[in-house]
Amino acid sequence: MPSEFTGKHVTVAGLGVSGVPAAKVLHGLGAHVTVVNDGTDERARAQAAELESLGVTVRLGDGDTLPEGTELIVTAPGWKPTKPLFTAAGQAGVPVWGDVELAWRLRGLDGRKAAPWLAVTGTNGKTTTVQMLASILKAAGLRTAAVGNIGVSLLDAVTGEEEYDVLAVELSSYQLHWAPSLRAHSAAVLNLAPDHLDWHGSMDAYAADKGRIYEGNRVACVYNADATGKPSTEDLVRAADVEEGCRAIGFTLGTPGPSQLGVVEGLLVDRAFVEDRQKNAQELAEVSDVDPPAPHNIANALAAAGLARAFGVSAAAVRDGLRAFTPDAHRIAHVADVDGVAYVDDSKATNTHATEASLAAYESIVWIAGGLAKGATFDELVAGAAKRLRGAVLIGADRALIREALARHAPEVPVVDLDRTDTGAMLQAVQEARRLARPGDTVLLAPACASMDMFTNYNQRGDAFAQAVRELGA
Repeated sequence: MPSEFTGKHVTVAGLGVSGVPAAKVLHGLGAHVTVVNDGTDERARAQAAELESLGVTVRLGDGDTLPEGTELIVTAPGWKPTKPLFTAAGQAGVPVWGDVELAWRLRGLDGRKAAPWLAVTGTNGKTTTVQMLASILKAAGLRTAAVGNIGVSLLDAVTGEEEYDVLAVELSSYQLHWAPSLRAHSAAVLNLAPDHLDWHGSMDAYAADKGRIYEGNRVACVYNADATGKPSTEDLVRAADVEEGCRAIGFTLGTPGPSQLGVVEGLLVDRAFVEDRQKNAQELAEVSDVDPPAPHNIANALAAAGLARAFGVSAAAVRDGLRAFTPDAHRIAHVADVDGVAYVDDSKATNTHATEASLAAYESIVWIAGGLAKGATFDELVAGAAKRLRGAVLIGADRALIREALARHAPEVPVVDLDRTDTGAMLQAVQEARRLARPGDTVLLAPACASMDMFTNYNQRGDAFAQAVRELGA
């Protein structure tokens, strides 16, 4: 059946996890597809061969030149807006979409009912919140999937054979930048902290792209009522152009006001989606139903609950979904107790904002930190956590930055500086942490840095930590 893409000359910018599916879908819709890609490595050549066998044109090693006749660009989300390809597109009046924009426009293309999107973004906590939300929606008996940056790809979700009642969608700031027409049923921004500023150019531009998630929301804009930075997530709600009747719904770790969800005496409660919210509140779950019940994870649960309640999900389904949820590895994962000391893997805490939340979850900590700082500074992080630190063990290429912050703001905290960046350093780090720890303490891997100086990714770093802890236990 002909579509708006039939006969259209579309350039797909970038191979990889988004480019290949986009090229296949557009080719299947009758478009003349050309893929351009900067890299020429073995993986790129294999992907190019697969696409060329279908009749797609692929140009490797030249991601900057606009192919002649291009009428639309569909880009991988990570490609910077400053690339010459996009400059040329702007001069030629060629629109640029991301894979999320393409997926949004393809909803219901085959005549099926288009599933509404409940969308989540934020500097930290996106994946966990979307997975919690999907668990809650499933507990309510809804056909759903966690999609976007995780799980099922958005393009597969909207073009595949399986039909959904609603989708739980994780969106990055990159994806939102390239998704101008996205209009979610309801959306949440969990938090905002400086991140990816080299890509966006400034904190204001980064926040503005995050705020795109609220544009056109129909039912609820869920925001973090505890956020204090500028701009705050509430500021993004105020700036958004939403449909008439869409409500601002806050979540807080304190007692909620009207139109908020929060915590009262160990209970997650809803004062937003109840009758007479000036007086009434609905119990949703116990704090102990959240795994793990760390403060920032409780905030994630409240955000997920807010989106689910905006979709009409019952309080019982919120409770059942949270109880059924199991977090991914390396996110405040309790590895073991050894000699009365808890060992916790939060290798996913790759920036200072995530690490701040992780450190706030424990009272007495031996902190394992370090790696690639990506331009981060650590003074504010260390000053805020100083009273909780029994000791620190530093690893990785940029550990000196953390050591200097500790010397300035926590000079009484003993520090072990491991002058090595091989993967075997993790075993020594755990052994040194054991020496510093006392019964009742938590040895916490929350690096505040990326892992690529020593490990393939944060998963491998967390696995190395867990293996070292198991060797202690043995």
